[in-house]
Amino acid sequence: NKDGDVQEGELICHKDIAGVLLDILYELYKAKYPIERMVLVDEYEADDEASMCANNTSAFNFRHISGTSKLSSHSRGMAIDINPLYNPYIVGEKIMPVASKPYADRTKDFQHKIDEQDLCYRIFTKYGWKWGGHWKNSKDYQHFFKPEKGIKRIISKIKRVVH
Repeated sequence: NKDGDVQEGELICHKDIAGVLLDILYELYKAKYPIERMVLVDEYEADDEASMCANNTSAFNFRHISGTSKLSSHSRGMAIDINPLYNPYIVGEKIMPVASKPYADRTKDFQHKIDEQDLCYRIFTKYGWKWGGHWKNSKDYQHFFKPEKGIKRIISKIKRVVH
């Protein structure tokens, strides 16, 4: 939490990424990486904006990509948003959550900022995850996801070993 106290958190994700996500979160925990809050989006009645404004780190949330009819990778439990208040989603002039406007200027230095030098970024990418901060048409600085083709390749390897 904000005071640096260790608390329990809760996430729901797809079973195919659960093990690696636990490994990543454990590495962040050992390094004392600050994650302010981690509760199910149900606590916010699945309202993504409310969850993000509360700086809630979350994974599964059945919803569409903002402004589209396409389901988000969160709807499949294949993504996680870390400290979203400090790491907004930006498309054009729109900043989400709205309360993150002070953190939209990524040239500024501030705590909890995820960029390529940040430990969170380095650990997730070490495990083959992608970062929304690299997107061309929008920037989603809170968002990490495991490309599903990578998941299919891992599952294929596991099936070959098991059989």
